[in-house]
Amino acid sequence: MGGADGRAAAAWNVIDSADEVIAARQHEVPLSALLPADSPRVSGVNEEHARALAQTEDALPPIVVHAPSMRVVDGMHRLRAAQLRGEHTVRVRLFHGDESAAFVLAVRANIAHGLPLSLADREAAARRIVELFPDWSNRAIAKVSGLSDKTVGNLRERSSAEDPRLNRRRGRDGRSRPVDASEARRLAGELLERDPGRSLRSVAHAVGLSPATVIDVRDKLRQGEDPAAAGRTRAVARPRPRAATSGMRTSETTRLHTLENLRRDPSLRMNDAGRDLLRWLEVHAKLPAKHETLVRSVPPHCAETLSVLARDCSAWWSRFAQQLELNRPDG
Repeated sequence: MGGADGRAAAAWNVIDSADEVIAARQHEVPLSALLPADSPRVSGVNEEHARALAQTEDALPPIVVHAPSMRVVDGMHRLRAAQLRGEHTVRVRLFHGDESAAFVLAVRANIAHGLPLSLADREAAARRIVELFPDWSNRAIAKVSGLSDKTVGNLRERSSAEDPRLNRRRGRDGRSRPVDASEARRLAGELLERDPGRSLRSVAHAVGLSPATVIDVRDKLRQGEDPAAAGRTRAVARPRPRAATSGMRTSETTRLHTLENLRRDPSLRMNDAGRDLLRWLEVHAKLPAKHETLVRSVPPHCAETLSVLARDCSAWWSRFAQQLELNRPDG
């Protein structure tokens, strides 16, 4: 990975693994070798806080330094405290990322400890991160800058109209997606109609959507709804004529035949989880033939409770099916 994507990926690692991207080894470095931080603090070093640190008898934690430039990333107050103490060296840990990632790390570090950043500091930092990484999601930038998603969204809106790059977002999974996904959803629908056997992951990759969104597009197509419309597919109730019973029995025969084939698969029947799954499937595969009998057997006072349980079970199987589809190898 190179270019802008590589730069964004390096900075992205700072969000969830801030401590892991900094070298663990400490170095004793002359104060004269260090450059001042590209700090998220609008007003710079707080002299009162630096004096308070200088007066403490405890050893201060090592500061973090951007190795290529020797510019301080985190620890300007500790550096100033060392100067006030008359010291000539300071302990440092080195960060080897680029300057954009170093700024993200500086913001993240100053949110997590030390003298808290002011609201003005955090908003200024968020605006800069939006400019550095315009496709990062509001939630990701909010996590780094200590602001709410809504505040980051408001900051972004002030400049989105002037910069079309800001109309894409990079989510927590690292994937970049359009803010208005209607066109991508429409393209996904066309791909699914043209090639129904194509894997969901392949379609998702082709149009820049998440696999879960492609599942929603597919479900909308099956329900005859507009695939470009966001939101959950509405369940459409269609009355079934009684004559459909014979079709249901044919479907049951197919299910039982499929189940029998699965029973013979050693990768399922030779482990506990596989055997549990086969037992659950055997029960459910035979239920449709008893549908009417089971419904009539339910006492009125149990109907509501059983309907809730049935819907919960249905939702579980639906999630299970979706996960299997997502795990299917790309074709």
